[in-house]
Amino acid sequence: MNRPESIQDPAGKLGVLMPGMGAVATTFVAGVEAIKAGLGEPVGSLTQMGTIRLGKRTENRSPLVKDFVPLAGLDQLCFGGWDVFPDDAWTAASEAGVLDDRLLEQLREPLSQIKPMKAVFDREYVRRLEGSHVKGPARKWDLAQQVREDIQRFRSDNGCDRLVMIWCGSTEIFLEADPVHDSLDAFEGAMKRDHPGIAPSMIYAYAALQEGVPYLNGAPNLTVDTPALVELAEERGVPIMGKDFKTGQTLMKTILAPGLKARSLGLRGWFSTNILGNRDGEVLDDPYSFRTKEESKLGVLEYILQPHLNQALYGDIHHKVRINYYPPRGDEKEGWDNIDIFGWLGYPMQIKVDFLCRDSILAAPLVLDLVLLTDLAQRAGWKGVQEWLSFYFKSPQTAPELYPEHDVFIQLMKLKNTLRFLQGEELITHLGQEYYD
Repeated sequence: MNRPESIQDPAGKLGVLMPGMGAVATTFVAGVEAIKAGLGEPVGSLTQMGTIRLGKRTENRSPLVKDFVPLAGLDQLCFGGWDVFPDDAWTAASEAGVLDDRLLEQLREPLSQIKPMKAVFDREYVRRLEGSHVKGPARKWDLAQQVREDIQRFRSDNGCDRLVMIWCGSTEIFLEADPVHDSLDAFEGAMKRDHPGIAPSMIYAYAALQEGVPYLNGAPNLTVDTPALVELAEERGVPIMGKDFKTGQTLMKTILAPGLKARSLGLRGWFSTNILGNRDGEVLDDPYSFRTKEESKLGVLEYILQPHLNQALYGDIHHKVRINYYPPRGDEKEGWDNIDIFGWLGYPMQIKVDFLCRDSILAAPLVLDLVLLTDLAQRAGWKGVQEWLSFYFKSPQTAPELYPEHDVFIQLMKLKNTLRFLQGEELITHLGQEYYD
């Protein structure tokens, strides 16, 4: 990507469209409204609370990210989306049980005005959900046109200057790449034939890109990581990125594994198990959806540790991931990790991690950052895969010939250097020799 000569001003309304308005989406929306009302802080959001160092350490220039790059403000955001249930955002947030009732009661007015549009839904792709608020039976091609009409209507009704679409819905069943995904022509033909390789998430992505709307994939579904939709994004000049928000257990892996590698400590096995009781847990109780999530989680260690480069330390790792649906836990997920490592002369050691996290609380600030940064990329004239946003994803999308970078510290350096590059600031390598010359 070339550095733009200028970046379009972020003035005007920025519409955020979300397929899936459950726990993650409503926690994000309610959080933004709470922050605007002075009822909370945007903790976990790099764009709102993070700083970025500029120049040498001796210059003491470290502005907030939001003061360094031209981002839309929270008061410019406008929310909409689709869901298989007709509940408005206030009702859906209350049902999700992530935020306490006292906070939600103070947000009743703005949240109750946000009502989902009827969803594109096929139970074949999410087998543990049933919903009545869905678009009627139609060819997949026709459903895509209906979503395009929804986007156009939302833009017009809300006076939006720009839009971003971000998938906050459930994990679909595992789909392997098929020849129908190889080109845009093949993809469009498959939609017209109702080919099973075209999942609902792909229909939303296709509609968004055709409308010139950036698309972000917050689930491990096969979607914009297909040649057909990459081709469409390039053709329409639209940014895309995915996939699968990096929140709980995988976040901890991308923090811990780089540390083990940095110290050349060996790894024999990493056993991970989760319990959660939200809608995501219910969907992942289906083995077909779990396989999609499993593929997303399992790749992390291999790419960070690169066993082909050091067989002695990482050539024989036993990596196991389990997710268990446990309704009493709700959105308060618990992730247990048993990590068998070894050190000097091969002597064994263990690390135990018990992460009692709140899945949607961790995801909401990621949604905010991704929306604002992708809108920035669009205004800068960037298109196609935005690998610099890998920081936010479990399975970062890359160009076909590249392996994804999973080390969270390298991802953060890439993201901040991209922002420096965008604003014409010197990139920081952390070499530091200039202080000792």
